[in-house]
Amino acid sequence: MSPSEQTPIDLDRAAWAERFAEVALDNTTREYPYAAQHTTTGPEDRALPVELHPAFATSYDWHSSVHMHWLAARLVGYGLSAGLEERITSVLQAHLGAEQLRTEAAYLRATPHFERPYGWAWLMRLAAEVSGSAVPTIRALAPGFVLVVDVLEDLVTRWVVGAAHPVRHGVHSNAAFGLLLVLEGARSLGRADLVATVEQTAVQWFGDDAGWPFAWERSGHDFLSAGLAEADLMRAVLPAEEFAVWARGFLSEVRPGVAVLRPAEVRDENDPQQVHLFGLDLSRSGAARRIADALRQSGPGVAELGALLDGAADHLLVSGLAPVSGRSTTPPTGSRASPGTRWRPASTVLGEPPAPPGSATSVEPLTLAGAVRSL
Repeated sequence: MSPSEQTPIDLDRAAWAERFAEVALDNTTREYPYAAQHTTTGPEDRALPVELHPAFATSYDWHSSVHMHWLAARLVGYGLSAGLEERITSVLQAHLGAEQLRTEAAYLRATPHFERPYGWAWLMRLAAEVSGSAVPTIRALAPGFVLVVDVLEDLVTRWVVGAAHPVRHGVHSNAAFGLLLVLEGARSLGRADLVATVEQTAVQWFGDDAGWPFAWERSGHDFLSAGLAEADLMRAVLPAEEFAVWARGFLSEVRPGVAVLRPAEVRDENDPQQVHLFGLDLSRSGAARRIADALRQSGPGVAELGALLDGAADHLLVSGLAPVSGRSTTPPTGSRASPGTRWRPASTVLGEPPAPPGSATSVEPLTLAGAVRSL
């Protein structure tokens, strides 16, 4: 029996917030093991990860550290028990100070291809989350991110201007997923030039696409559906009527029973590549809901397609949550944490778009199913 066919699990955000917060706290305070993607320039270039990345030297690697800090800030905004909130806030204050962020910004400027675009995208989301947080202690960290966002805007702009083609893999290098997170962050932060650049690039790279071959997905270590990630970006860029026309052509192979809407099979949860497939289920769930919502706003001509996507989303969400809901089928080996613990909660808690800086708008609790509707 697949995870999605078992007894329903609680998809209320409150049922998961404390557990995910503990995961975030554990990851953001664990320095080793750490997979540094630093290119050594000589025998004297032997800095420790924390010296290279004083903000993001935890959680196994740089981009995981970034989105674990985002998750921590996000959950503080939703509300946690007092003791846990205090511990997480203390970590965020210690790691995300202005001096640490200046060092991170300098490293990004000096190594312009480092973590492109996945790490950039999550850092933009973190900057937007902090800047728009309803929690004063979190929002107080926002000034330190200004320089970081300046560097990110320059890097993203130079990347897309200099690239004639997008990257369509189902992993970190995927261009559509990266651009979507950058776009939402830039909109929240009021970076109008960057918003325009991303929107223009999305249309140039993806506007003429049609008949995406979903039958060719999936690879054995994907955590993104390249097709759904692209459609997710385009629903955020195109006006509703234009998106409906584009979606009908692009999603023409999406029909009942198609593999892209079915949960993935993970046979060995101790395989750090194979467990990406849990993330694939989570990311497809979120993308399917957001695309379905956009199609509903586009009119009756695409209602059936929207209903098909929406109907698959909960099954994908439950499947993706299997390892953290007691439905694991593979016993853990050794003492190392599950390979997916550094990213699975962040993939799940993709809530409403970040609030504009200074708005301090409180965010009402949502179900996890609702949380994955929009980035």
